[in-house]
Amino acid sequence: MRLFVSEGAPGSLPVLAAAGRAQGRAELLISTVGPEECVVPFLTRPKVPVLQLDSGNYLFSTSAICRYFFLLSGWEQDDLTNQWLEWEATELQPALSTALYCLVVQGKKGEDVLGPVRRALMHIDHSLSRRSSPFLAGETESLADIVLWGALYPLLQDPSYLPEELGALHSWFQTLSSQEPCQRAAETVLKRQGVLALRPYLQKQPQPSSLEGRVVSNEPEEEELATLSEEEIAVAVAAWEKGLESLPPLRPQQNPVLPVAGERNVLITSALPYVNNVPHLGNIIGCVLSADVFARYSRLRQWNTLYLCGTDEYGTATETKALEEGLTPQEICDKYHIIHADIYRWFNISFDFFGRTTTPQQTKITQDIFQRLLARGFVLQDTVEQLRCERCARFLADRFVEGVCPFCGYEEARGDQCDKCGKLINAVELKKPQCKVCRSCPVVRSSRHLFLDLPKLGARVEEWLERTLPGSDWTPNARFITRSWLRDGLKPRCITRDLKWGTPVPLEGFEDKVFYVWFDATIGYLSITANYTDQWEKWWKNPEQVNLYQFMAKDNVPFHGIVFPSSALGAEDNYTLVSHLIATEYLNYEDGKFSKSRGVGVFGDMAQDTGIPADIWRFYLLYIRPEGQDSAFSWTDMLFKNNSELLNNLGNFINRAGMFVSKFFGGFVPEMVLTSDDQRLLTHVTLELQHYHQLLEKVRIRDALRSILTISRHGNQYIQVNEPWKRIRGGEADRQRAGTVTGLAVNIAALLSVMLQPYMPTVSATIQAQLQLPRPACSILPTSFLCTLPAGHQIGTVSPLFQKLENDQIESLKQRFSGGQLEESLALKAKASPRTAAGPTAAGPQQVQALTEEVAKQGDTVRELKAQKADESRIAAEVARLLDLKKQLALAEGKPLGAPKGKKRK
Repeated sequence: MRLFVSEGAPGSLPVLAAAGRAQGRAELLISTVGPEECVVPFLTRPKVPVLQLDSGNYLFSTSAICRYFFLLSGWEQDDLTNQWLEWEATELQPALSTALYCLVVQGKKGEDVLGPVRRALMHIDHSLSRRSSPFLAGETESLADIVLWGALYPLLQDPSYLPEELGALHSWFQTLSSQEPCQRAAETVLKRQGVLALRPYLQKQPQPSSLEGRVVSNEPEEEELATLSEEEIAVAVAAWEKGLESLPPLRPQQNPVLPVAGERNVLITSALPYVNNVPHLGNIIGCVLSADVFARYSRLRQWNTLYLCGTDEYGTATETKALEEGLTPQEICDKYHIIHADIYRWFNISFDFFGRTTTPQQTKITQDIFQRLLARGFVLQDTVEQLRCERCARFLADRFVEGVCPFCGYEEARGDQCDKCGKLINAVELKKPQCKVCRSCPVVRSSRHLFLDLPKLGARVEEWLERTLPGSDWTPNARFITRSWLRDGLKPRCITRDLKWGTPVPLEGFEDKVFYVWFDATIGYLSITANYTDQWEKWWKNPEQVNLYQFMAKDNVPFHGIVFPSSALGAEDNYTLVSHLIATEYLNYEDGKFSKSRGVGVFGDMAQDTGIPADIWRFYLLYIRPEGQDSAFSWTDMLFKNNSELLNNLGNFINRAGMFVSKFFGGFVPEMVLTSDDQRLLTHVTLELQHYHQLLEKVRIRDALRSILTISRHGNQYIQVNEPWKRIRGGEADRQRAGTVTGLAVNIAALLSVMLQPYMPTVSATIQAQLQLPRPACSILPTSFLCTLPAGHQIGTVSPLFQKLENDQIESLKQRFSGGQLEESLALKAKASPRTAAGPTAAGPQQVQALTEEVAKQGDTVRELKAQKADESRIAAEVARLLDLKKQLALAEGKPLGAPKGKKRK
């Protein structure tokens, strides 16, 4: 067979991807031809792509060629795929042609491009969400997925044309785009030019007919309620009428929580935060907050749930922090573990146990896994060249070295990475390296180290992934990163370091080394569980009964998706491995990155000082959760979302519903006589609730939050249309109607209080207290909308849930957290013009006072160390810190750098 494709021809994308999928099933020659070349002899116009079969026949329809390749690979046809292909040809292609023509040929942007195709994108997203499956026709990739992906890729590879709210479409598109056949197809057709590669082809096509008359809108369509089937309405009404009786009994609480045979046992971990730093908002949303939402949801579903986390306390970073603060590593760990625990407590993170890795259990379990790997031949020894400081008499870990970046010349590059150009560095490559402790120049020396033989374990990992990934809820970025590591070939990975602070290596000749933190940090989940219960193996050596969900940012994926599974599989001890790896992208701060040293961004210990309640922080972080791509925290947007979504939408509806019960019906829920319109609303709420469940079961946390706001919007519209405040003053029929509307509205508010619990637990509890919601209804989230507040139920006192955020308040906070621009500008001025007449500008008196106290305190520390005749390297580090503080103080006081105090410059 011979496949003819052309660069810049959009139809070539899906056929190349389908051909890649069928690779090895038949002999295939791929030829790239020009767009003007006539390949099919009986066609009067050039046509690509074309597949010439061995029989001499030609296929020149994109979907027909793709279908042929899929049939070769053993795929079986089905009706749903055929329906999608028909829709692609009749609905998607006309809209897409218009959008691409506007973008590429006419140079238009924004809504001019997105408008024609928005309805089609919403249709795909809605179909994926309603079916709750990762692909268009089910759990596995089909012909429909490849054909639609190939059609959409030129447009959607630019994230600005993939609307953020279409989460299911995001996930589907990323999953397919991360596959190797699709990547190769995109590379061949678009040649790194993006959509502009299509320009020569599109310029030769006739201008598409416009799609006038098709009104495109982001708002829920009015006809949605009208298209409900009678069966759907009957089922929803029947569930509503059963009320609280249909709720299952509450699970008895157990302590400790252990797996139960025959139940859904859910083990949840969030990436262990480094103990030496205060977590910023990006750290919080990336692991602990996301995991908390899923843990709370799991408990509402009555799943047997255990949620664990703790501080990661060993390694270079802790030793570095200890030197900086003049404490021992253990003192640093103790200090910052408390800080972390306090922050997560304020954010209302519902850990079943929050532990730490500096425990005897960590040593025991880590050393056991190592010994088992060693005995099975999965540990190698090799010599590594490292920098050694002769004055400090030790090998220097990466973070103890600074020097000139070999790539960009930045003078303060670390031994592992340059903060300016971002490139990874081997410490021995640094120019002019310096020991950060004593500032002497280290020398290159050899050191023996242990390596995990990942290549030898690779086949086991691949086999495990082949069993695990289909049907799992690994996020697209987690799948892509893991597959990339395997595709590039696994390499032996060093698992030891020349440090003192860590888990000791139990092997002769390596007594002076500890395990590298990324070998034993992931084992921390096991040891933390062992500190929670001595029956920890029931969770961690029980893969048949335990579903393990692990939450993290994408930079942690290789260690959870490759390194730890390799260790566990090599240990051959029936360890529970991750079933669902949930990774976020990165959260940025305004237009840049979080930086503690520069004071840029909000860190966990600062959020509680803003006067904004923890639940508002939770809501906004989850609303902007970086699920499909990086997102950014914005003070202006936070104000807008609080005032529009919380105050005007959600808070307004729940408050009105409760107030109507109090004001018009004496605090008792009135009788409800449902009309057909009420039944339709009830059914729509049920469908949205089921959609919420589908999303959270797939850990689509941000999208599920929008279901809550959608139900609230429908509730507000329902109240506004029916005007119970007017009807209550009318005749008997009007008063009865006011009662029905009020009763249905307050029941929607009760449902929202439970749906809100994973996101805003304090607000949820407040609503439930105001409505006096029965305990079973507070603890279980059903799959249908039930009447949980029947006629005659007495509610409590209703009060507003949210406060408006004011512009001046937010502007003040924005300035406060905008960072150390003052210090930076002072330093730059002093460096650029040290002899200017006016001199540097002084800082405020509070800052000067704080720095004066810091200098005095550090001076005492240095004097005490000298009096005690402490280690020279320790004294040198503290002296360096003292000098740095004095420089900061001089700048803050407006004095030129380098001028001794009290002396004039000559």
